[in-house]
Amino acid sequence: MSGVDGIDDFDIDRAIEQAWSEFGARLAEVLSMVDESGDLTIGTPTGDGAPDSWVRFSSPARDRVRAVAGVAAGRTQTEQVDALAADGWERCDPSGADAPGLEHLRAECAQEESETLAEQAVRALRDVFGVQHPVFLAPDQLAEVLQPEVAETTEPTPPSTNGSTGAVLEPARLPRRGTPIEVDPDDLNATLPDGPGHLSRLVDAELTSMYGHPPYRDNEGDVAIRVGSTMLFLRTSGDGKEVTVFAAVVHDVSGRSRAAEVVNDLNVESRWVKFQLVRDRVFASISVLAQPFVPAHLHQAVRVLSDVADGIDEDLAAKLDGRTTF
Repeated sequence: MSGVDGIDDFDIDRAIEQAWSEFGARLAEVLSMVDESGDLTIGTPTGDGAPDSWVRFSSPARDRVRAVAGVAAGRTQTEQVDALAADGWERCDPSGADAPGLEHLRAECAQEESETLAEQAVRALRDVFGVQHPVFLAPDQLAEVLQPEVAETTEPTPPSTNGSTGAVLEPARLPRRGTPIEVDPDDLNATLPDGPGHLSRLVDAELTSMYGHPPYRDNEGDVAIRVGSTMLFLRTSGDGKEVTVFAAVVHDVSGRSRAAEVVNDLNVESRWVKFQLVRDRVFASISVLAQPFVPAHLHQAVRVLSDVADGIDEDLAAKLDGRTTF
């Protein structure tokens, strides 16, 4: 993988673990300030029409904070209830008009111990409800909780310059030469960033416009974007001249030689997306020039890579005897 992309040092497992850690810390901060005036509900949307489980936080009394988990009905409901009970949650009667079939469990502590309750809630969301990354939680309820403290001030970490070498699926499922890309005239205004920090703010503003909520940018400068059942990541270069949109589409591939052949064939078929083999993972990426930064280019890159990452990961994993991200 070429050094300019800087994603050869990217470890998705580490990124997910860090995201949950940051999410828990931010949640603890929010819980330490919650009062009787309102509740905070964190949903776990399934995306397939099934009822959602959730965790709802409130302050039942001064200097107390409570979490109530609503476990949606389904074949895993009993297992999830048992797992929560084993982690210290207690069954309780629901308050309010909740969806029928929900099981309710409660955990409560002094507000000065909010960090403990936040960690308990993270385990419920991640380990019991199976949410893979905080970006898969309901974003309309998490605008503050999802944002790390450093999102506005920290410069992105300059990417690594270590190199790595960079395979045949259905050609129709890849962007081909001649494929039309629609452009919104309002997104054609160009801005010349005065550095990586400025570029990151421009990117965040566009992603907020695209998705209706601020993006999740970790303290290494990477943005995580939910796309269907998979994820994209976005990184601005250390010199502020490039934005790389990328996704780890296959993990634990068997046979690097065979994988390198498949990756090479994919690159022949694909117009804009570059496929790269990094150790035992296959990445798909698009590089967006940012001098000047044109919003339409970012919109196009995210849309194209979204279609590819969400469209070929299962077939590619089967071909390479690997696994998809989730």
